[in-house]
Amino acid sequence: MEGENNMEKGLLLVNREETANTTLLLVFSTFIIVSASFTFGVAAGYTADTMSSIMTDLDLSLAQFSLFGSLSTFGGMIGAIFSAKAASAFAKNIIWLDLGRFFVGIGIGLISYVVPVYVAEITPKHVRGAFTFSNQLLQNCGVAIAYYFGNFLSWRSLAFIGIIPCGIQVIGLFFIPESPRWLAKKGRDKEVEDALQKLRGKRYDIVLETREIKISVEVSKQNSNMGIRSLFRKRYAHQLTIGIGLMLLQQLCGTAGIGSYGSTLFKLGGFPARIGMTVLSLIVVPKSFMGLILVDRWGRRPLLMTSAFGLCLSCILLAVAFGVKDVPDIEKISPIFTFIGILSFTMMFAVGMGALPWIIMSEIFPMDIKVLAGSLVTIANWFTGWIANYCFNFMLVWSPTGTFILSGIICGVAIVFTWCLVPETRGLTLEEIQLSFAN
Repeated sequence: MEGENNMEKGLLLVNREETANTTLLLVFSTFIIVSASFTFGVAAGYTADTMSSIMTDLDLSLAQFSLFGSLSTFGGMIGAIFSAKAASAFAKNIIWLDLGRFFVGIGIGLISYVVPVYVAEITPKHVRGAFTFSNQLLQNCGVAIAYYFGNFLSWRSLAFIGIIPCGIQVIGLFFIPESPRWLAKKGRDKEVEDALQKLRGKRYDIVLETREIKISVEVSKQNSNMGIRSLFRKRYAHQLTIGIGLMLLQQLCGTAGIGSYGSTLFKLGGFPARIGMTVLSLIVVPKSFMGLILVDRWGRRPLLMTSAFGLCLSCILLAVAFGVKDVPDIEKISPIFTFIGILSFTMMFAVGMGALPWIIMSEIFPMDIKVLAGSLVTIANWFTGWIANYCFNFMLVWSPTGTFILSGIICGVAIVFTWCLVPETRGLTLEEIQLSFAN
């Protein structure tokens, strides 16, 4: 507690920063670091319109394809440094296909944690939400490409699309600065000032922000010798509950099914799959722009609850659509409700629930536990996503209506969870957020 009191006293001496400039280097660094998220989006949307062709070409059972579809989320738990998207394109049997999907998951598992944390650490507080949301924007660009070209390209050709952004990122990483907070943690004070000055612009006075970062890092060093058991101390319980809770709710709200098997759902509801997937490809990116604009105006909490409420209504609409499709006289509404339900779900997920858990995760953990807590939260996300993705097809066989009733209930839980536990972090520096938790 002494360290926390020292941080509080130190931060009270620091006058609040003036509005920092949005420099070209800041925009460039964010673009480079989020560019590989495009591959994330392609991988997420890859199975949405390729299920039947892959199963036919390689003679796969439903269980085999479900395993393939879920392997990217399983690989995401491992989070290694490389990605091997091309492996799926050359697959001649289920083993090579699964390996390609698995290695893609390894790559996106790494960037899913590193990208939002880096962006949050280099951006000033007044635009942090929008810049971090750009990660979701690039993901949705990849999803849109996969949805649209999945109507025309073979599944092998579609697998190549995600390679280009990875190359851009590999080259661009040589030209972007290190995170000032990471440099401060390593004791490289001169480099902290140099990196911060470049990110904020030559005319911006970085003295106050630099001092604030150093005070926070000094406090974190007092707790630097931490193991995994230290995460479960009472002092971190609130942050850990928020981080893990939001990740579980994100993966269980229904996105595993709609995002990965949209074409199957359109067909099941009696709506033309090609038209449906084309429309989805056209609305995903514009809706992400809306989230990017609103996240620093509305705040995290209102946008997250609005998104969860919209997802809940969408799930209810889909449950009704599948529930009445065999009922005489009213079965004609099933295709309409299916289309509206999938469309509204995709829109509302892109606006908030898709990106905000990652944004909030990147903001709430202090430096001394950021690596351990971030890894634990990311593993929770990908493990839950793997289970949800693998089980979705079997749940549809059990009951499409029941599947989306359960998803709707989980979306309702997300509203209550956010209302009760998730704090508003808009307009606060990362150090001010830690101070609010300490108090």
